[in-house]
Amino acid sequence: MAFMNGPLSQQPTTRRHLLEIGGLSMLGLGTGDLLRLREAAAARAPRARSCVFVFLFGGPSHIDLWDMKPGAPVEVRGEFNGISTNQPGVRICEHLPRLSQRLDKLCLLRSMTHRMNVHGPAMSELYTGRPYPFPPITDQSRPEDWPSMSSLAMRFGQPRNGLPPSIVLPWYLQFPGQSRLIAGQTAGRMGRSHDAVLVDGDPNKDNFRVKGFELADDVSIDRLDRRRNLLSQFERSGPIRTDRNIDVASRHRDTLRGFDFLQQQAGRAFNLDRETAAVRDAYGRTRIGQSLLLTRRLLEAGVPLITVNWIDPTKIDGVNTCWDTHQQNFPKLKNLLCPMFDQSFPAFLDDLEQRGLLETTLVVAVGEFGRTPKMGEVTQSNNTKSTGRDHWPHAFTAILAGGGVRGGQVYGSTTRNGGHPADKPVTPADLHATIYHHLGIDTEQTYLDEFQRVRQVLCEGRRVRDL
Repeated sequence: MAFMNGPLSQQPTTRRHLLEIGGLSMLGLGTGDLLRLREAAAARAPRARSCVFVFLFGGPSHIDLWDMKPGAPVEVRGEFNGISTNQPGVRICEHLPRLSQRLDKLCLLRSMTHRMNVHGPAMSELYTGRPYPFPPITDQSRPEDWPSMSSLAMRFGQPRNGLPPSIVLPWYLQFPGQSRLIAGQTAGRMGRSHDAVLVDGDPNKDNFRVKGFELADDVSIDRLDRRRNLLSQFERSGPIRTDRNIDVASRHRDTLRGFDFLQQQAGRAFNLDRETAAVRDAYGRTRIGQSLLLTRRLLEAGVPLITVNWIDPTKIDGVNTCWDTHQQNFPKLKNLLCPMFDQSFPAFLDDLEQRGLLETTLVVAVGEFGRTPKMGEVTQSNNTKSTGRDHWPHAFTAILAGGGVRGGQVYGSTTRNGGHPADKPVTPADLHATIYHHLGIDTEQTYLDEFQRVRQVLCEGRRVRDL
């Protein structure tokens, strides 16, 4: 099986293609004419839909970034100023200059809302599209968690080109000092066999390799060749079956074919060495930047859903992890988070658009909640100081792009202090329903809930239809 993401002139010639060439030659058409016809037909063929779910771990301050309130008191509006964007009347944070010039590609969905103000349970709501089912006394996962969107797509999505329908990278989120993953990231009560494929590691490192897509340490090329020779002997002597009526040669042949595909095709998709230095630099030589570049390659290879979990050097900070800003909110946004996001995310959008992928790829960037409208207000964590903002789930922003979503728009609004939706509220369940619809996954399908022993529908939200 070959990737079909390169020029058709580079695709392998098959017997069918040779017959086509012979037949069309009788009509006076040469090989070059045929290849141009095939390229034109491929260009007209509808591209499969995909989604990228960028999770901004920690909860970005919506009121300081993309839903600013310049007319509010200073304890609400904060230190940052807004800047004009390439869309009249829409302003965002001054420290996001690149993003400001791409508002024509974006929808700022400012009316996201739910009620959970604890990290893990709130993250569970964003990952699963369901209210957290237990008391919010821990951030950590448990077997009874609702299944994540990534796992539901793994089970009900359609694999393409032999690649899995759902991939998570570059890590499953986990707070420092805790023994388990943060809630809501796995298949939970649907059964862990449906977890998405995790591509962990740092794509920014020269020795980055993806586990499961390479030869095992104890399998050399010579050993693989011996296996192929053994397979040839099986095929010459006819099917070999066991008491369970399993065709051993067929099973072995499938294994080798699968390995060949993973080595030659999936391994190629994961190989960032194929990218130019200029492209890699454009994304930023950071783990999140190179993860987004890897995501683009996986989209080209045909993966329908890719979850990208934000990561930065503060992941080891148990008080202000990633986008969590209980203290020093403005210096952290200005000096670390905004520059990283403003380089990698716009570069990703530009790359998708230039390669014709943005039209069919829905990109969603969102955290588990926003931050308090008032500086220093304590709503959940006593670590919150006068220089920071605490957790605030009642109103926050999701950024959408591509996938048929109209760019250059602001969807929904919040009250004067950014504290609550003023119109068009959207819940995590509604956001999930919108994503599933784009991916062509029927939300009325059911799975067995191994915890309650009942059938559950995939999603109980309502698709946002007017985007």
